[in-house]
Amino acid sequence: MSSSLGLTHLTGLTSSRASFTPSHRRYNVRPRTSSFKIVASETKQEPDLSVTVNGLHMPNPFVIGSGPPGTNYKVMKKAFDEGWGAVIAKTVSLDAAKVINVTPRYARLRAGANGSAKGQIIGWENIELISDRPLEVMLNEFKQLKEEYPDRILIASIMEEYNKAAWEELIDRVEQTGIDAIEVNFSCPHGMPERKMGAAVGQDCDLLEEVCGWINAKATVPVWAKMTPNITDITQPARVSLRSGCEGVAAINTIMSVMGINLKTLHPEPCVEGYSTPGGYSSKAVHPIALGKVMSIAQMMKNEFQGGDYSLSGIGGVETGGDAAEFILLGANTVQVCTGVMMYGYDLVSKLCSELKDFMRTHNFSTIEEFRGASLQYFTTHTELVRIQQKAIRERRAIRKGLQSDKDWTGDGFVKESESMVSN
Repeated sequence: MSSSLGLTHLTGLTSSRASFTPSHRRYNVRPRTSSFKIVASETKQEPDLSVTVNGLHMPNPFVIGSGPPGTNYKVMKKAFDEGWGAVIAKTVSLDAAKVINVTPRYARLRAGANGSAKGQIIGWENIELISDRPLEVMLNEFKQLKEEYPDRILIASIMEEYNKAAWEELIDRVEQTGIDAIEVNFSCPHGMPERKMGAAVGQDCDLLEEVCGWINAKATVPVWAKMTPNITDITQPARVSLRSGCEGVAAINTIMSVMGINLKTLHPEPCVEGYSTPGGYSSKAVHPIALGKVMSIAQMMKNEFQGGDYSLSGIGGVETGGDAAEFILLGANTVQVCTGVMMYGYDLVSKLCSELKDFMRTHNFSTIEEFRGASLQYFTTHTELVRIQQKAIRERRAIRKGLQSDKDWTGDGFVKESESMVSN
């Protein structure tokens, strides 16, 4: 397996991988070419956005997140043509007949007084379910995409009920299409929790461990576990997923929410025949929350999974290259975008790449690896912050400006001592 995108780069750590080594996985292995650096490159050159994650080579770290932007052949083809680094298709399951969506299914939150219609969109809620298209149709389109774009990375997102045989069948069928990796949806916050699907698994670490065991015993391609933020400590399911054989984790999925109540009609939004249901919240407003969750996972991975080819995919409110740089500075290998594509279109990737390159030029970084994880070291506990600040205050007070008394004058240093008490 390639080690170039493992969490070792966060600190240069080299200890051996944790207990599970999935020898049956297939990878496009590339040798490590450099170790993690925080210092910038000495040679100025055009920034290289390419990344290699779990043996998968991508032209840039920007990945279409699972959802409407990856719902069929036409839109996924559009994503590849526009230059996205990888595409994660909308989540599929064995029986699409059980999936029935409603319309309208989205609601938006705008900044500005009273949510003015002219205000900037900062929040987006959806009550959309996983793919309602027949599995066979989706599988045929995966196969067609891989035939037409053999060098591009296509990732299948999958979700199933609490049934080992069903998970094994679904994995086998999606792998037969030639997809490059699997993202497991352990995090959808709405829809079918009674069938132990989505966040119902991601919020139960015992159940998660069992299901991850089934998946990783069957899968022969890299597996990412998509984390729910609707949990007290997101590091717990992330840890379980990695220990149970997953090569990577992705965070965060949407946050459980109620977008609001229409104060004229008294009905909730999005409104379906006068009714609604809690849904998943995304867009710019969730970005700080996502950064916090990714930071916690990255710290856990640095401390507990120091070796091996583990990866982290950051998700949440990415609309600019700067948003993406923040995730990468916290240790993310890739950055997923879903709502941003729904708001701005597939050509958003050109802007993201351009702005990320501008950031890299500013700091003279030539590759993503040169700054990945660089900011993680600056996070600590509040107790430690107090100690650091108190020490700094003592040190500043110890530096005396000028002389405190006439007895402190010396003959040899008279001129410098005079200058030390001049104000201009």
